[in-house]
Amino acid sequence: MGLRLFNTMGRELQDFHPIQEGYAGFYGCGPTVYNYAHIGNLRAYVFLDILDRTLTWLGYTKKHVMNITDIGHLSGDNDAGEDKMLKSAREKHESVMEVAQFYTDAFFNDIDRLNIRHPDIVCKATEHIEDMIQLIRRIEANGHTYMSGGNLYYDVSTYPDYGKLANLNLDDLKAGARVGVDKNKRNPYDFVLWFTKSKFENQALVWDSPWGRGYPGWHIECSAMSMKYLGDHFDIHTGGIDHIPVHHTNEIAQSEGATGHKWVNYWLHNEFLVIAKDKNSGNEEAAGKMSKSAGNFLTLQSLIDKGYDALDYRYFLLGAHYRSQVMFSWNAMDSAKNSRRVLTQRIAKLKLQAKGKETGLSTVTPEAKVYLDSFKSALENDLSTPQALSQLQTAIRDNRFSPETALALARSMDNVLALRLDEEADAVNAAEPAAVLNDHAGDLEAQAVDRLVAERTEAKKMKDFAKADQIRNDLAAGGIIITDTPDGPVWKRG
Repeated sequence: MGLRLFNTMGRELQDFHPIQEGYAGFYGCGPTVYNYAHIGNLRAYVFLDILDRTLTWLGYTKKHVMNITDIGHLSGDNDAGEDKMLKSAREKHESVMEVAQFYTDAFFNDIDRLNIRHPDIVCKATEHIEDMIQLIRRIEANGHTYMSGGNLYYDVSTYPDYGKLANLNLDDLKAGARVGVDKNKRNPYDFVLWFTKSKFENQALVWDSPWGRGYPGWHIECSAMSMKYLGDHFDIHTGGIDHIPVHHTNEIAQSEGATGHKWVNYWLHNEFLVIAKDKNSGNEEAAGKMSKSAGNFLTLQSLIDKGYDALDYRYFLLGAHYRSQVMFSWNAMDSAKNSRRVLTQRIAKLKLQAKGKETGLSTVTPEAKVYLDSFKSALENDLSTPQALSQLQTAIRDNRFSPETALALARSMDNVLALRLDEEADAVNAAEPAAVLNDHAGDLEAQAVDRLVAERTEAKKMKDFAKADQIRNDLAAGGIIITDTPDGPVWKRG
């Protein structure tokens, strides 16, 4: 079939045709390091990791670039509010760079615990100021800028395609002025390329530039750094859906305003993680998109403190497609934890049965390769991790295969899913090998099954069919078959 990706530019699934055959260059918007990443933020990096690993698994050579925003990101995307870095530094009585380094280290600690690959290139905004200045000079030379109130603005009226990513109409934008518009702007949707001290006199970090001593706007950072490492035209740019209407829209305008041609071929965006009120827990989080201001800010460490492993959260995210909004709850985390435990115990049992014998993929049977083909088709279908995970769960329970063959399949698939199956299974076997062999393939306890079946029923009532299907698949992987009847679902061991 070949890899197909949902391109936000055009809102459709498209065949992936890289600019250079066999090579993919892609850029993912990285964190603004003024606070810990919350688990909603981290969903974007698990998605980006699946893209990275899928491209590698499919045989592409790739270059993955990600920025670290350590200066210039205001609390509002539209040049409003305080600099997030400066605000955090003031609250902590530390320097901006001390805050940036602390939270950069914390971010990479989180992605390591989630088994996320580090990008090939990580670039800090503060180390690329000259690149930003040179890009702004190109934009200016092409007639897209004006000075006002001491700051250099991008004039969106000079770029006819402004808003094409978000399906925005420029005439409508001009008519719909926003609250608190910067009085220095000709158009409310113009944005700052370079701030000077005329607006932020006490800015902590400033640099000399042709427009005065100051610092860059947030949007220019990603354009300058991605173009430095990937060129003026590259394959893929990713981010959360909240980046579409402002940040990515402005990135396109300024980048194509500088080059005069198409900048990025494929735009990929992950949906929000939404947190639900959990009536069965003592913690009544506010429903809605996760954010610090909403009072529902959960870090990866907060999950670990409640007894979950970081890989339980990764498993939870793999159970939903990256373009589907996913509802977080403690019950859902319990389901993911149990399902991952079943999967790990099954791999542990296979390893004991295989007794150290190894089988490469080149020697597996045609019947076994069917699973690899289905796994590949799932990934090529816009990175469908729920389908891919289902193939793994089913393959390792197919009694036609030897333990060695089942392990070969699992290891290949785990190169993408990255659940550390070998490592986790070794830990289980080291702790209780006899219990694993007597576990009858790690079936879930009856009480846990009842709870998962009830959770599936509730998901169907809420029309969250993706979650309901995932629970069914997880239970099937544990040897549990659900049958829906007029009196409700019933289950039995397969």
